[in-house]
Amino acid sequence: MKTPNFLLPAAAAGILALTLSACAGGGGTTGGGGGSGDAEQGLDGRGPITYVQGKDNSNVVRPLIEKWNADHPNEKVTFKEQTDQADQQHDDLVQHFQAKDAGYDVVDVDVVWTAEFAAKGWLQPLKDKMAIDTSAMLKPTVESGTYKGTLYAAPQTSDGGMLYYRKDLVPTAPKTWDEMMSMCSIAKENNIGCYAGQFSKYEGLTVNASEAINSFGGSVLDKDGKPSLNTDEAKTGLENLAKAYADGNIPKEAITYKEEESRQAFQDGKLLFLRNWPYVYNLATTEGSSKVKDVLGLAALPGVDGPGASSLGGHNLAVSVYSKNKATALDFLKFMTSEETEKFYATQGSLAPVLTSLYEDEELVAKLPYLPVLKTSIENAVPRPVTPFYPAVTKAIQDNAYPAIKGEKSVEDALADMQKSIESAGAGS
Repeated sequence: MKTPNFLLPAAAAGILALTLSACAGGGGTTGGGGGSGDAEQGLDGRGPITYVQGKDNSNVVRPLIEKWNADHPNEKVTFKEQTDQADQQHDDLVQHFQAKDAGYDVVDVDVVWTAEFAAKGWLQPLKDKMAIDTSAMLKPTVESGTYKGTLYAAPQTSDGGMLYYRKDLVPTAPKTWDEMMSMCSIAKENNIGCYAGQFSKYEGLTVNASEAINSFGGSVLDKDGKPSLNTDEAKTGLENLAKAYADGNIPKEAITYKEEESRQAFQDGKLLFLRNWPYVYNLATTEGSSKVKDVLGLAALPGVDGPGASSLGGHNLAVSVYSKNKATALDFLKFMTSEETEKFYATQGSLAPVLTSLYEDEELVAKLPYLPVLKTSIENAVPRPVTPFYPAVTKAIQDNAYPAIKGEKSVEDALADMQKSIESAGAGS
């Protein structure tokens, strides 16, 4: 993948066996803050710490750590850079947590890992002495770091899906799915594809299928974490994708698209509408080969009667329960989520900030014109299924949504099988 890892939804990560033992191992307890009182240790500890994150492709992390270290000579931060592969990042964290490694003090956590890691007792609850102020943050970003009512990870950067469109062919963006589908005749008249997202059988399909279901009032899991797919709303959502593919409104080649393939198709002038992440904006408007740089339109994803429900992306910061210097770790969390740092994320790495005020910052919006649309996307976003069994859940979604969209399995059968697979994985217990 050419796209920086931090701009993509995390891959479904980890070995299924690890996931199915989500409430065991690692010395943790379900919903707890670490076994044997780990969460009560090191709360006043100060000294050097290590920060663990995936590859720093845009050189965002190093300047921040240099700044921190200059101001904190006795509490220096060492940067442990992981690979750019999300599944490898996940497995690296799992291995060190299971070993109760005190050397992984602060870790970068994809939003879909929070529930799994918190349920195993590996993340320090951010409450009482370890509390942080989240009042200025977008509510969905705070929810992405919360498990069973407790904050375990501080919102760091966010992400949301947006609709890119050809404003030379469609002057006004569609507000609903049906309206967008009605515009596909324009694509046919211009001999281009109408709509694409990411429909290859990988994590991006979980994102797109979840968005389709959520946007029409359905849900993969209910508020109690149990599968909730046998509903008319879920059926309508997934059926929309299957029908669009059958009708040719989603071109046949789009079943192979991941983020980059779909971006390239849109930039090459082969699509009228594209669902993708914010990173596309910069590339589509600056790359010399882009055929849409001067005709690029942006809007919120279409839903039933207004903005649809994007899948929430992003990364958060968590403190390991095994850290010996949690007071330093907490101060580092606050530094890495401060307004100055959040603005740096946006300008240096094109990363979506978590602070509400920055989406109305005139200077930032001038540099990143998509911010107001992205704010709407994030405010209407729904996290991917929040569950300690996430890798098994995302596999069930992919295994069944893919043949449903291709027309190889009925939508009803796909949702029924999805439900059964999630139940058997443990998320329905």
